[in-house]
Amino acid sequence: MFDHTKIDFEVEKFSLIQSYEDYEGFNTQDKVPSDIGVGLRRKDTKQVLGIVSDNYAITQYDEIVNGVEEALALAQVDTTDAWFTTEVHDGGAKLELRAKFPAHAMSMRDGADVVEPEFCFRSSHNGTWANNGMMGLWRHSCFNTLVSGDKLAYVYGRHTKNFNVPAFASKIQKAGEFISGTGLDRMRDWYDTTITRDQAINLFTKTLAVRTDNVTRKKEHNKVMLSNLMKIFDEENRHLHGKGLYEGYSERNKGTLWSAYNAATYWSSHPNSKRGADHNVKVNREDRVRKMLHSNEWAGLETKSMALAA
Repeated sequence: MFDHTKIDFEVEKFSLIQSYEDYEGFNTQDKVPSDIGVGLRRKDTKQVLGIVSDNYAITQYDEIVNGVEEALALAQVDTTDAWFTTEVHDGGAKLELRAKFPAHAMSMRDGADVVEPEFCFRSSHNGTWANNGMMGLWRHSCFNTLVSGDKLAYVYGRHTKNFNVPAFASKIQKAGEFISGTGLDRMRDWYDTTITRDQAINLFTKTLAVRTDNVTRKKEHNKVMLSNLMKIFDEENRHLHGKGLYEGYSERNKGTLWSAYNAATYWSSHPNSKRGADHNVKVNREDRVRKMLHSNEWAGLETKSMALAA
C-alpha cells in the first residue's frame, strides 16, 4: 500500500554535548544532563532531527504504517484503483500519508454527491506536526481536524501523550469496515442514530461500567470507568459530529450510536492502567463490548431509531 522504502529507517535518542573554552583556555566538552534535553537522530545517517525531552516516546514510522495497513486489510477494504502517497519531509523529521479508495465511493445522505473515502495522517519526530489522522468521506479537510463531510475515525495528539498505534489502527479498522460493506447497513444506521448524553450514560452504566458490589451483591456502576467512557464519548462527538479542535470540549450534548460504538471499542483496545499491557485485560474488555452490542439497552436505542424512521 504505502511506500516502505521511504520509511526504512529508525530514530534514536542521543546525549547532547556542550563544547566551550574553560578558564585555562582549554577546549572542554561536557555532557548535557538528560533532564534538560536529548537529541533525536536517524540511526542510519546520524542526521539530527530535533531536540526533545528525555521522556519523549519514539514511535517509529514503520510501526504506524504497518498498523494502518493491517487495519485496512482486516477491514477488507477494496484497494482497486486506490492510490497511496507516502511523503517524508526534512530528512525524516516529518511524515505524511494519504490514501483514497474509489471502489467504495458512496453518498452518505440523500441528495448528496458521490464521495470517495479518504485516509490522511501526519506525524513528526521533531514536534512540528502532532499525530493527526482521519478517515472518512469528505469534500475538504484540514489538519486541525475540521472537515466538510463525514469523519468516521480520527486521532489527534502528541507522541508523548496518549498516542497508541494499536488503538489508532483499531479505529481505522472500524472505519474501514464501515466503508467496505462489513456490517455496512447496521453501521450506517448507527452513524445516523442520534442519542443524548443521558442515553449514553445509561447505556454504559448498565453495560460496560456495571459491577457487582461484593458486600450488597447489588449491581452498581464503576464511577471511574464511566467517567473515562464518557470522556471518550464526548471527544468522539466533538471530532466526528462537531468541529473538531475548533469546538470547545464538552459543548455537545448529543451524539450517535456510532460515537458510542467507537468510544466502547477505543476503551476496549486502549487500557489506561498499568495492567493495560496484560492481554487478558483487552480480551475481557472486548468481551464486554460484544455483550453491550447484544444488550437490551443497545437494542432499545436501535429500535427507537427504526421507529422514528418509520
